[in-house]
Amino acid sequence: MNTYPATATSTARDSGGFTARLRAAEAWMDAKGRKAWIAAMVLGFIFFWPVGLALVAYMTITNRWSKDMFRSSCAARKSRHWAMHAASRPSGNTAFDSYKADTLRRLEEEQEAFEAFLQRLREAKDKSEFDSFMDDRAKGNRAANEDGPRGEY
Repeated sequence: MNTYPATATSTARDSGGFTARLRAAEAWMDAKGRKAWIAAMVLGFIFFWPVGLALVAYMTITNRWSKDMFRSSCAARKSRHWAMHAASRPSGNTAFDSYKADTLRRLEEEQEAFEAFLQRLREAKDKSEFDSFMDDRAKGNRAANEDGPRGEY
């Protein structure tokens, strides 16, 4: 049998309860940004590791790791998905649709060519660094052979 009035317990819980403090802390950290969340997580691991682990779980579940963590919403994701879907639909104008298809095909070919160029550039850089390393190594071996004893003990 409950003798307390319902309003007294609900106002006492809402005015200064633990969850209200957590919500206030969350709002404050949201205002400070992602760095505040990461700092709290690191401090949680330093002082008491379960707190840090709980913050990692909370940040992962609420998507606080992303760069736009406070600007993204379900509606924004839906609108991006709809925009991508709308771009692939035919407009009904055959001239425009063929132009769009040609442009997209050309852009994909340019992207593939650029990625191939970057790969060749990385390979050339790696080869030049390896050749430089081998030349330095050969010079080091020649210098060690000239300075060291030649079997005379």
